[in-house]
Amino acid sequence: MPLTRGAWVDVCRSWLPQADDVFATLVAEVPWRADQRQMYDRLVAVPRLLHTYLIGEELPHPVLTDAREALSEHYLPELGEPFRTAGCCWYRDGRDSVAWHGDTIGRGSTRDTMVAIVSVGDPRRLQLRPRGGGESISIEMGHGDLLVMGGSCQRTWEHAVPKVAHAGPRISVQFRPFNVF
Repeated sequence: MPLTRGAWVDVCRSWLPQADDVFATLVAEVPWRADQRQMYDRLVAVPRLLHTYLIGEELPHPVLTDAREALSEHYLPELGEPFRTAGCCWYRDGRDSVAWHGDTIGRGSTRDTMVAIVSVGDPRRLQLRPRGGGESISIEMGHGDLLVMGGSCQRTWEHAVPKVAHAGPRISVQFRPFNVF
């Protein structure tokens, strides 16, 4: 789906095979950590659990390794390189969230890139809006769904997973090329 300013998203429903098994493995085997971030004059808890698999680290489920390889092969002509890292976020319930942001640390701040997100667990809404204001787009990410943000999306659009009144656990795995955060 084209957005504006050279940004686009691809959405593929029920893309990940064995989503139930992947979810259970991620819950049990990922070394989850709680993190804190500086917000103005104080440290606050990040409202989700995190872990990142760096270049060369084995992913916790072979389906995720296959997924990263398939995404790398499919998007290589446009991206020009493979997906190398896998960031994991565990949204334990509706209170866990991520605020509006773009992945603009590293190369994403100056060049077109891609971030591929696989979602397992309870459905949650991912919102996108043009940086600087404009109408937002809401995409519900279901169990096994894939969303790829590409082109200028990280620089010209922001995305968020807002808090909701009721939600079960959801885990997202974000595949990124080298030096995109």
